[in-house]
Order: sequence, then structure tokens, then C-alpha cells
Amino acid sequence: MARRGTDRSGTHFLNVDLEVRSRVDLHGLVVAFAEKVLVMYDGRFRRTYYAYFELAQLRPGRTPDATIRGFCTLIDALPRPERRLWNAAKARDFSIGVQAGTHPPTTDFAVEAETLRAVSRLGGRIVLTIYAPGELSS
Repeated sequence: MARRGTDRSGTHFLNVDLEVRSRVDLHGLVVAFAEKVLVMYDGRFRRTYYAYFELAQLRPGRTPDATIRGFCTLIDALPRPERRLWNAAKARDFSIGVQAGTHPPTTDFAVEAETLRAVSRLGGRIVLTIYAPGELSS
């Protein structure tokens, strides 16, 4: 039996992506977050600007709850002009990525009430993205 955290064939938490969509250029958010995030995408498609982020420094065993709280802390610390960009966004999704596996039969990933309040206060939503067992993405 593999030690906890080393068996990647079972259901497990991958990461939280912060996905922001807006009618205005989001590059200011990219600059404001600086080295605290990994920028997965920053660009425009048609009339919508997109910016996708992951936290840059993830510790082993980090939970979806802790990762979302890390993003909330960064957003709360944004300077006023970048906070206006955040507030003007059409969508602010905290997307929890989960890799489904064939075991265990059930797996829970809790998000605490305090974290839900913080996301709501920031105008965000929690999104759950589940990858099929055959589509290992880790």
C-alpha cells in the first residue's frame, strides 16, 4: 500500500485555479499579483479578457480551503486600481480541481464557512472541476 499522498491513482485534490473574466484588460492584476502567482493565461478572446492564476508556492498537503484563502488574502491586499479591475470583472471563479480515481469510494474536500464568506464578499464563486479517472492530469 502506498503511503498517503504518494498514490496518485486514487481520487485527490489537484489545485485551485483562479479564473477571472472581464470586459477590460486584466493585465494590471497579473502585474499586481507578481511572483505570488503562476499566470496560466492572460489574454483576450473576442470582447472578453481572461486571466487564469495558480498560487506560486503550494505546500504538500495543501487543501482546497487553504488555497482559496491564500487567493483571498492576495485579493484583499490589491492596490486600489487593481482592486477596481477585480470588482469590474464579469466572473471570478475559484475552480477546485479534483482528479477522480477508482478509490476510495468517497472523498471529501471541505470548504469552511469563513472561506465561503470571503469568496462571497469578493464577488466570487466556487467551481468544482472533476477530471475523469482515465484523464490523469497530475
